[in-house]
Amino acid sequence: MIREFGALTLNGFREARRNRVSVVVAVFTLGLLLSSTLVTDVTVYTFQRVLADVGLGAMAVTLVLLAIFLSSGLLTREIERRTIFLVVSKPVSRALFIVGRLAGNMLTLAVLLLAMSVVFFTQEALYGMAVTRPQVVAAGMLWVELLVISSVGFAMSSFASQLVSAVVTTGVYFAGHLSADIYNLASRSESGLIQWVGKGVYYVLPNLARLNFRPQASYEVVTPAMDILQSAAYGIGYAGVMVALAVFIFSRRDFK
Repeated sequence: MIREFGALTLNGFREARRNRVSVVVAVFTLGLLLSSTLVTDVTVYTFQRVLADVGLGAMAVTLVLLAIFLSSGLLTREIERRTIFLVVSKPVSRALFIVGRLAGNMLTLAVLLLAMSVVFFTQEALYGMAVTRPQVVAAGMLWVELLVISSVGFAMSSFASQLVSAVVTTGVYFAGHLSADIYNLASRSESGLIQWVGKGVYYVLPNLARLNFRPQASYEVVTPAMDILQSAAYGIGYAGVMVALAVFIFSRRDFK
């Protein structure tokens, strides 16, 4: 099983690497990171904060878009190209196929995130700025956020088309960052139904704001290690539930 899992992971990594969108997105992000110098030149008093905002923000937006694209379309492309039949005909379970493909996607995103982080930290070093712990934490927790988004995309693509999966996953990303606001607004309503719906949305959607440590990185706020671990455990746990849901649906799907 371990050999099959490794083969699926590496195959997914190669598939994503061959995708031209990955190259375009990587170049686009590097361009944004380098162009942040133009912004910081006119903001002398907030030089380091703006540099962190632009660099980490560019990394987040670009990698999230890539995660949505890769996760929402992978299973659909496998089915359309009939390559899924070659895999399931071998002694590889559908559950292992889902987990292996997700691992390949996350390996791709991890490599890109590492490359972008190196560029970002190198840029800071060129300006005589030290790499801070909050910045490293923000970059690391971004990977956990990407894991949650990718797992949602896989769960959707296990039964829906690529377009529907991409639209829903994008909506979940934005709603996930606003889930706390949705809960607070619903709690202030006089309608019991609205309050119930608001609480339901809050608990069903991923609380992505909990995984966003970029504001702390901008203002150099050190987060306690226990809070970081709890947030990471929450993200990994939510992703695990979505992967289990994807496996449950995909295992019962008829490809005929």
